[in-house]
Amino acid sequence: MGLVSDGLDRATQRAFTRPIPKSAGAQMRYLVKQLKGTRPVAALLGVSQRTVERYVKDQIRRPRADLAQRLADAVRARWQPRVREQARRQAATSTGLVIETRARFGFTAAPGTSDDARVRHLTIALPPAYAARLFDAQQAGASEQQLREITAEGLGEMYFRDAGRRAPGLAVEFTDVEHVDFDL
Repeated sequence: MGLVSDGLDRATQRAFTRPIPKSAGAQMRYLVKQLKGTRPVAALLGVSQRTVERYVKDQIRRPRADLAQRLADAVRARWQPRVREQARRQAATSTGLVIETRARFGFTAAPGTSDDARVRHLTIALPPAYAARLFDAQQAGASEQQLREITAEGLGEMYFRDAGRRAPGLAVEFTDVEHVDFDL
């Protein structure tokens, strides 16, 4: 995936009301129930169907580190879909998103201004319209570059143009992203 997409996923995962199952057996049983069989779970995790069956029966209790990570990620991606959707809907209609990022920002402005790109650490509240655009684009399968463009547009509007109160027509460049984190 990418930085922005993963950041949006982490933000919705913070809305969970219950933690994911802890043991490997409980995680496997959850996936078997969700995917309706051991064969799809085995294909998803890259293990044999028999291995999945052994985890379900608690004959194997401790997975290898790489399998444990893939297993936890697969469960987390499917955990509490209604809670996740409700959090997205609320952010897109009323609360918006808070974005924290460290990236290089540059912009195009009138001659003689300080438009040189520099690394900035920003924490900005984005309005619900940008949250809706980001979540809709992510659901539609937008590329990481498209998600970054929407994020740059939102940051440009709220930080550099101050919601339309200054610097009209300023075009913001959002590059060399070191980290992005969202909060609902």
